[in-house]
Amino acid sequence: MKDIIVLYPALGSGHLMSMVELGKLIVTQYPSFSIIILILTPPNENTNNKDTTLSPQEHYIASASTTFPSINFHYISPISLPATLLTHFITFEISPQSNHHVDNIIQSISKTKNLKAVILDFFTYSAYQIATKLEISTYFYYTSDDYPDELDFESDEFKILLESTKTMTKNVGLIVNTFDAIEGKAVESLNKGLFVPNRTTPTYFSIGPLITSSYDGDENGCLHWLNLQPSKSVVLLSFGSMGRFSKAQLKEIAVGLEKSAISHDSIGGFVNHCGLNSVLEAVCEGVPMVAWPLYAEQSLNKVILVEEMKVVLELNKSKDGFMSGIELVDRIKELMESYKGNEI
Repeated sequence: MKDIIVLYPALGSGHLMSMVELGKLIVTQYPSFSIIILILTPPNENTNNKDTTLSPQEHYIASASTTFPSINFHYISPISLPATLLTHFITFEISPQSNHHVDNIIQSISKTKNLKAVILDFFTYSAYQIATKLEISTYFYYTSDDYPDELDFESDEFKILLESTKTMTKNVGLIVNTFDAIEGKAVESLNKGLFVPNRTTPTYFSIGPLITSSYDGDENGCLHWLNLQPSKSVVLLSFGSMGRFSKAQLKEIAVGLEKSAISHDSIGGFVNHCGLNSVLEAVCEGVPMVAWPLYAEQSLNKVILVEEMKVVLELNKSKDGFMSGIELVDRIKELMESYKGNEI
């Protein structure tokens, strides 16, 4: 029977694409293996009336399947969740609510293939029980940085966080998309076995930087437009698949960008939310950044990037989190025109 590894990422493009890149790494290093990636379908999605136009994520999946035929994708049947559920709660809830589907899929695979291991995402930890029931080795692929420093110990989020980390200590190994230059202290601690105080640390694998490879799709003509611009003259703003702004904030961003029109072609810039995937890509490509953290561990990522690595300029938000257009234009000009920007 064919040797198979199942990868199970959380809902969201960032989680999926990072897991796909892990799959590519595995089949490149071990060509005898095949990969099956389970894809969570957004809740309440009507698959019968779905638009036939491929989304960017679907284009990415199609490209990966063509380039790496030993990587296959299996869509998990959609489930129903309350329409009023906030986005981050959907991320928490969709995996455990989909366990009955995942159980059937993994059992079906194990009957016809030699299922060697299951690799879970931090948010799909609930599937650990499914794999261990079938005596399948389980690993965790961790694609975030540190946890937020302010936690509500009575909140549902904290309870989920606690359960996930407890489960993580029981698995065979921990795979982390990082490297010494960006998280040297954390890597050193893990290598010393300090991941679980007073207990055995799971085998640790530091595989970074693992970043998303490009694909040929350019449906909106973005890459063609970029090819026409002077070298390093464009500032890119990107806030991940879950970044959300009010109309007032979007208008303020537009005003700031309009006022920051710069003719310099010596330096490019990247305004981003400090998500790990975005940070790794920018660091590996040598693109200077302006930090605008939004949620989860991103504020802690910003601290490392600003204070330790010194590769990022920090935006100063108001107490309510609103960012003025003036602040944005000042930071962009500082990045593109100042001595400090040149140093970064």
